[in-house]
Amino acid sequence: MPRPRQFDEERVLAAVQAVFWDNGYAGTSLEDLLAASGLGKGSLYGAFGDKRSLFLRVLREYDEANDRMLRTWLEQADHAIDVIRGFVTGPVRDPGGEQARRGCLLANTAMELSVSTSEVAAEARRSYAATTSVLVDAIRRAQREGDIAPHVDPDGAAHAVLAGQLGLIVLGRVGQDPAALSTMAETLLNGLLPKS
Repeated sequence: MPRPRQFDEERVLAAVQAVFWDNGYAGTSLEDLLAASGLGKGSLYGAFGDKRSLFLRVLREYDEANDRMLRTWLEQADHAIDVIRGFVTGPVRDPGGEQARRGCLLANTAMELSVSTSEVAAEARRSYAATTSVLVDAIRRAQREGDIAPHVDPDGAAHAVLAGQLGLIVLGRVGQDPAALSTMAETLLNGLLPKS
């Protein structure tokens, strides 16, 4: 009979996620993972598999948590337009630019591994499709609430909002001035989602 695990799985996954997020997949060594998790190699691999399996699990859980957060945010928001604005401006809102330079785990990973790792490309497509679906719902609701013009195509605008947000993430990652990023975000929103 296997022995019960003697560690907090959620804490370990959160610690490992932070290391992958800060260093990227290729830049994270086994030693980094062992130090962050506090586990020995046998325990880490016995619980989560190899580095690739662990990374894919961390990435999927990150994506699912973001999807739940965005859906809950939309359900609870007084105005759907606030959710869309927050989605676009959130990654670039930090005045010091630290959050922008860290980027998004999924976007960072997609740029690093999508060409070489089919599972990452598939996960990125799945996650971005889920995000687009929420944005479509938010745009339709914002139209009903009078905050986005009725002539705006929700599907096309949702895809463009996602593409624009990802562009802002990339620019933030390379150290673009936070004030310039905020201006870009506002211009993007005003252009894609006019009120009339």
